[in-house]
Amino acid sequence: MDPFATDLHFLRQAIRLALEGMSRNEGGPFGALIVRDGQVIGQGHNQVLVTNDPTAHAEMVAIRQACRHLGHFQLEGCVLYASCEPCPMCLGAIYWARPDRIVYAASHQDAAEIAGFDDEFIYQELELPPPDRRIPGLQLLREEGLEPFYRWREKGDKKLY
Repeated sequence: MDPFATDLHFLRQAIRLALEGMSRNEGGPFGALIVRDGQVIGQGHNQVLVTNDPTAHAEMVAIRQACRHLGHFQLEGCVLYASCEPCPMCLGAIYWARPDRIVYAASHQDAAEIAGFDDEFIYQELELPPPDRRIPGLQLLREEGLEPFYRWREKGDKKLY
């Protein structure tokens, strides 16, 4: 199968996952899967409502499953397919997991305009200094908070990630 046809094949599976999860009222209309060497190693649909977990987005579910499957915290050599462009939280997790690329169908603008899933305010919030955000951030005990980093720097048996 040529690479373009492969992308279409797996992207359609992600869309199917979105429809299935939504039809069971388990969460919003989002699906994702992770593929390595032509095999699905992780998949998920949005499960926010069924788990009462605001982090149970399709991409997060798929990443967790794929990492368990691989026995590793990174997804190098993998492709993440998503029915919609990942939100800021999922994008952060994707970057930490380090797949080779992301392929998605709908844009985050589509999700906002059609279904009301608007994460633009998060992008705007990230541009503000922490004290000026809707959920203000207050930094205290910085010097004490640095101690774990100093110890990490000196730790001889640490595993970098």
